[in-house]
Amino acid sequence: MVLRHHRSLTSLVVASCLLLPLSSCANSSLRETLTKAFAADPKLTESAASSSTAATVATSPSPVESTAQLPEDFPAAVRYPGAQLIAVVSGESASPNPPPSTSEVVTRWITSDGGDRVLSFYRKAFQADGWQILNQPEAGTTDGTITARRTDLKVSINVQSGASSANERPAQGNGTTPPATELVIRYSRNPSQSELITGEPAKSNSGLSKLAPFSNTTGLGAAGDSESTQVQTGVGEVSFTDLNKTPAELRQYVEDVARLGILTPALTHRLKQNQAKGGPLFEPNKTITRREYARWLVAANNRLHSDRPTQQIRLGLATSQPAFRDVPKSDPDFPAIQGLAEAGIIPSSLSGDPTAVNFRPNAPLTRESLLLWKVPMDIRQALPHANIDTVKQTWGFQDAAKIDPKALRAVLADHQNGDLSNIRRVFGYTMLFQPKKAMTRAEAAATLWYFGFQGEGQSAQDAAKQ
Repeated sequence: MVLRHHRSLTSLVVASCLLLPLSSCANSSLRETLTKAFAADPKLTESAASSSTAATVATSPSPVESTAQLPEDFPAAVRYPGAQLIAVVSGESASPNPPPSTSEVVTRWITSDGGDRVLSFYRKAFQADGWQILNQPEAGTTDGTITARRTDLKVSINVQSGASSANERPAQGNGTTPPATELVIRYSRNPSQSELITGEPAKSNSGLSKLAPFSNTTGLGAAGDSESTQVQTGVGEVSFTDLNKTPAELRQYVEDVARLGILTPALTHRLKQNQAKGGPLFEPNKTITRREYARWLVAANNRLHSDRPTQQIRLGLATSQPAFRDVPKSDPDFPAIQGLAEAGIIPSSLSGDPTAVNFRPNAPLTRESLLLWKVPMDIRQALPHANIDTVKQTWGFQDAAKIDPKALRAVLADHQNGDLSNIRRVFGYTMLFQPKKAMTRAEAAATLWYFGFQGEGQSAQDAAKQ
């Protein structure tokens, strides 16, 4: 015990003797010698610094052109509430003058909400505002991509739960980092005409390009004195170069509906020729297909009732069992057609019609089919009972016997809407209904100008002012 105490005392005395010269002779050679002896190895210090630098580089994000400033043309309708903007990524096209169809902007966001909640929000938002959902993950999933389009705006939202790095997540008050969900929102305006119709992205090797700022203004050419009419909608600009070919009686209706941003260009065998003329063609006097009108009908109804979700048509989900054999889930117009069938607007097996197993989406839309679909969305109640004699007495149609029995009720109900009826607005005064005659695109668009019954409704003209 005494020996240990003696050794400790001896060590203390030696240490004191060494420190005293250092404190009294700051520049002495002894101090320099001891300092060098106890200093860290320079080679080890350099090696550690290199390792630290390498680790920093390895964990840093890829060098991309990005800022946290939201682009001026970012579509407000797709912004997730409360999400934090992390980065905006854009790239220059390999081509010096890239076509508009290749323009795309990518934004990254972080939110503390779960992925399932985020996807559910976008499903409801797109359905309520008349978007066409091109693809979406199954309900209840927390990750996946939902893609939708509306007029000339296409949006793709990729949702990944917990995919972001910790240093990008907003910290809580206690300093901890909550679980986060990353949103990668891609959007492009003015896609190719083929993409608007099919929903498939145009193939291009030109990469990404920056977009010009977006304007919400509207401008229409004077009736009859212009080679083209430009219509700017709430989601993007649509230029139809041939609206001057619309019949004079229908032109104002078509222009008002076009302002809503729901009309898609015509897809014809002259696609390349049409694009060469400077813009997509509406082709107002061409026949409209059943799929096109179903698409427009849902979009117009939901747009005019944007402030009344209870009056909107819910789009069919990818998890739904297709109502028609010839409209599978992969069909770009499946959401609209399935939604109409599930709402009982169009005849299907769901509404108790065992013969309606096929929708015939690419067949011409007839007058009686249009009335059968549109009138229930006007009156918002059960169609009245009708027969041939009743229709003859009310409308005076000489060919009432040629009208399909299911459509007779819609034709009669349309008469009760007075001057706001679809028949009067589109066909004027006539004693022949010609129920099997194909509708033109301009005629179909004119029926969408007004939704309502006996003065209680909403017009496209009123909606465009909101």
